[in-house]
Amino acid sequence: MMQTLRDALDARGYDTLTPVQEAVTAAELAERDLLVSAQTGSGKTVGFGLAIGPTILDENGQLGRAAAPVALAIAPTRELASQVMRELDWLYRGAGARLATAIGGMEIRDERRALDRGAHIVVATPGRLADYVRRGAIDLSDIRAVVLDEADEMLDLGFREDLEFILSACPEARRTLLFSATVPPAIAKLAQDFQNDAERVVVATKGGQHADISYRALQVAQGDEEAAIINTLRHQDATNAIVFANTRATVARLTARLSNRGFSVVSLSGELTQNERTHALQAMRDGRARICVATDVAARGIDLPDLELVIHAELPSNAETLLHRSGRTGRAGRKGVSALIVPMKLRKKAERLLGTAKLSADWTVPPSAEDILAADEARLLDDPVWNAEVTEDAKVFAAKLLDRHAPETIAAAYLALYRARRSAPEELQAPDAKPQKRPAESFGPGKWFSLSVGRNERAEARWLLPLLCRAGDISKDAIGAIRIQETETFVEIAEASVPGFLRAIGPDMSPEEGLKMTALDAAPDLSRGPRPERGQRPERGPRPERSDRPDRGPRPEHAPRPAPEATAPAAPAAPAPEDSRPPRKPRADKPAGDKPRGDKSWKKPEAGGGKPEGKPWKKRDGETGDKPWKKKDAKPFDRSRDGAVSERGGKPGGKPFKPGAKPGPRPGKPEGPSKPRGAADTSRRFTPPTGAKNGTKAGKPAARKGGFDAPKRRD
Repeated sequence: MMQTLRDALDARGYDTLTPVQEAVTAAELAERDLLVSAQTGSGKTVGFGLAIGPTILDENGQLGRAAAPVALAIAPTRELASQVMRELDWLYRGAGARLATAIGGMEIRDERRALDRGAHIVVATPGRLADYVRRGAIDLSDIRAVVLDEADEMLDLGFREDLEFILSACPEARRTLLFSATVPPAIAKLAQDFQNDAERVVVATKGGQHADISYRALQVAQGDEEAAIINTLRHQDATNAIVFANTRATVARLTARLSNRGFSVVSLSGELTQNERTHALQAMRDGRARICVATDVAARGIDLPDLELVIHAELPSNAETLLHRSGRTGRAGRKGVSALIVPMKLRKKAERLLGTAKLSADWTVPPSAEDILAADEARLLDDPVWNAEVTEDAKVFAAKLLDRHAPETIAAAYLALYRARRSAPEELQAPDAKPQKRPAESFGPGKWFSLSVGRNERAEARWLLPLLCRAGDISKDAIGAIRIQETETFVEIAEASVPGFLRAIGPDMSPEEGLKMTALDAAPDLSRGPRPERGQRPERGPRPERSDRPDRGPRPEHAPRPAPEATAPAAPAAPAPEDSRPPRKPRADKPAGDKPRGDKSWKKPEAGGGKPEGKPWKKRDGETGDKPWKKKDAKPFDRSRDGAVSERGGKPGGKPFKPGAKPGPRPGKPEGPSKPRGAADTSRRFTPPTGAKNGTKAGKPAARKGGFDAPKRRD
């Protein structure tokens, strides 16, 4: 080990190294790539800091002028990256190291300035570092060592592409060290792709996994989960404790509940800004807060000093999360407690989690109120203050107390003051008790007031209640019944709170502008009159007699209906021959032609027929072939707005005018209002004839509205 690193360990108070630190600093592994699997809290951060020392330090144990970074340390979360930054700072301070960060959520301008000034070691999160590499804000050409801490968590969070991009941008002659609590197939694949003949290092803790952690499964009744958390915190009285929840909403609710009960608590969840999360952790390290309520991702990998207790307010989703949660305590040889709050209906799930994680827990119940009071007395009797030297000022004050009070009175007062500084314990139900609503406390005597707003002004209790609490400086517990009438509202306020309420709203008795309040001498009459007893109806008087119905005579008899005859299903009607159709009515403005109705030889070019003379077929623009016209069985044409032939072919609808001619009225038809050119006429689209036989109605032939006849069905 380099001398500068040894001096840093001695100054920090490291007498011996942990098993993982000894394994990674072995002389034969000084230049090898490493794949290290060890449990959380085993000293991995200091371990990889010592492992990369021979790679980045010179023979004197120093670092040269800071320019491009020579080492990268990548962590999955901001908190873990900040923790790695602190550990490497004191470890490499004697070597003259300059560190910089590339952590998501931090100020980008400060990080860019630090990188521009030069740094030896960069501690980063994958997303921010990959962004700097793409922008050219960091030079990785001189990297000699790369450390991936909590590599399995980085892959779980979706950083695989960023990690592969970063490792590809580093020189191939680097050392790559992967540290992970577990080595799933994805980690093995990453090691195979980006490590050169890596040495697998597995560090097993003596006594099994998490041997320094005592697991307890606390069975509680449904609805007593939060009360059990309070009693556990009171009974343990840990220097630092962390309470894990699954959602941000639960974190916010537990934080508010514990804060109201007098605990010094902070929260840690993804909805907080990076500045708020940093201040929360700093409060835990400074001792200003003793309890941290956090989600799994926010607390991943963080190391809080003297963390003695971990409480699982909600059971984790899998065994790996259980191990990572519990691994926040029992670190570096210290003892810790991991308590699972288990409602009776979730006992099977808790047993499966513990079995999958290969852990054994003591199944018990949360501490009772008597247990907590007894623990308080024991801690008070064993407090080191009894063995402290008494100062002269304390002796003078003690003499004054003895002159005024008896020793028993002084001791009782001291015990009362000691208990007053701590939250009162909760009364818990038996674990197998059925959930039931606790009886509400009686409101007690109250005084009634009248508000000049009612149902006609859409008054509602949901906005009147906070208004009165805010204006009268009282809590909602001091307000009793709220009865909304048509033009006014009656409110009951506890008598003990009335004087303070009146002082707060002022002599004008106006809680809000436009709202007047009046004190009542007695309770208002809110009754609606006596209700009739069950089974009795009020007398309605005699029912008037009905007149006789008029005589309508006998009902006529109807003849019986004939029974329906069995008939065979009707055969489909045969199509009428073409010659049987009625002759077409000649148009008044056009003489009838000589061509008979049934003669259609002109439609068959192969039979020698053709288009009647005077209207020869014309080829379309750009069309070639022997048959330029559209076949008879083609699809119905699309009518264009200006009468031109559509792109799909076919004869245009109606009778479009010839190019160059102006449209005019048909002969014999009076001229009407003309439509604008280009307007769509949806009424003239082609539709097959329907109705009576062959498309006729009442013996009349179907009118032809432009275009070809509908294609006939060929059987």
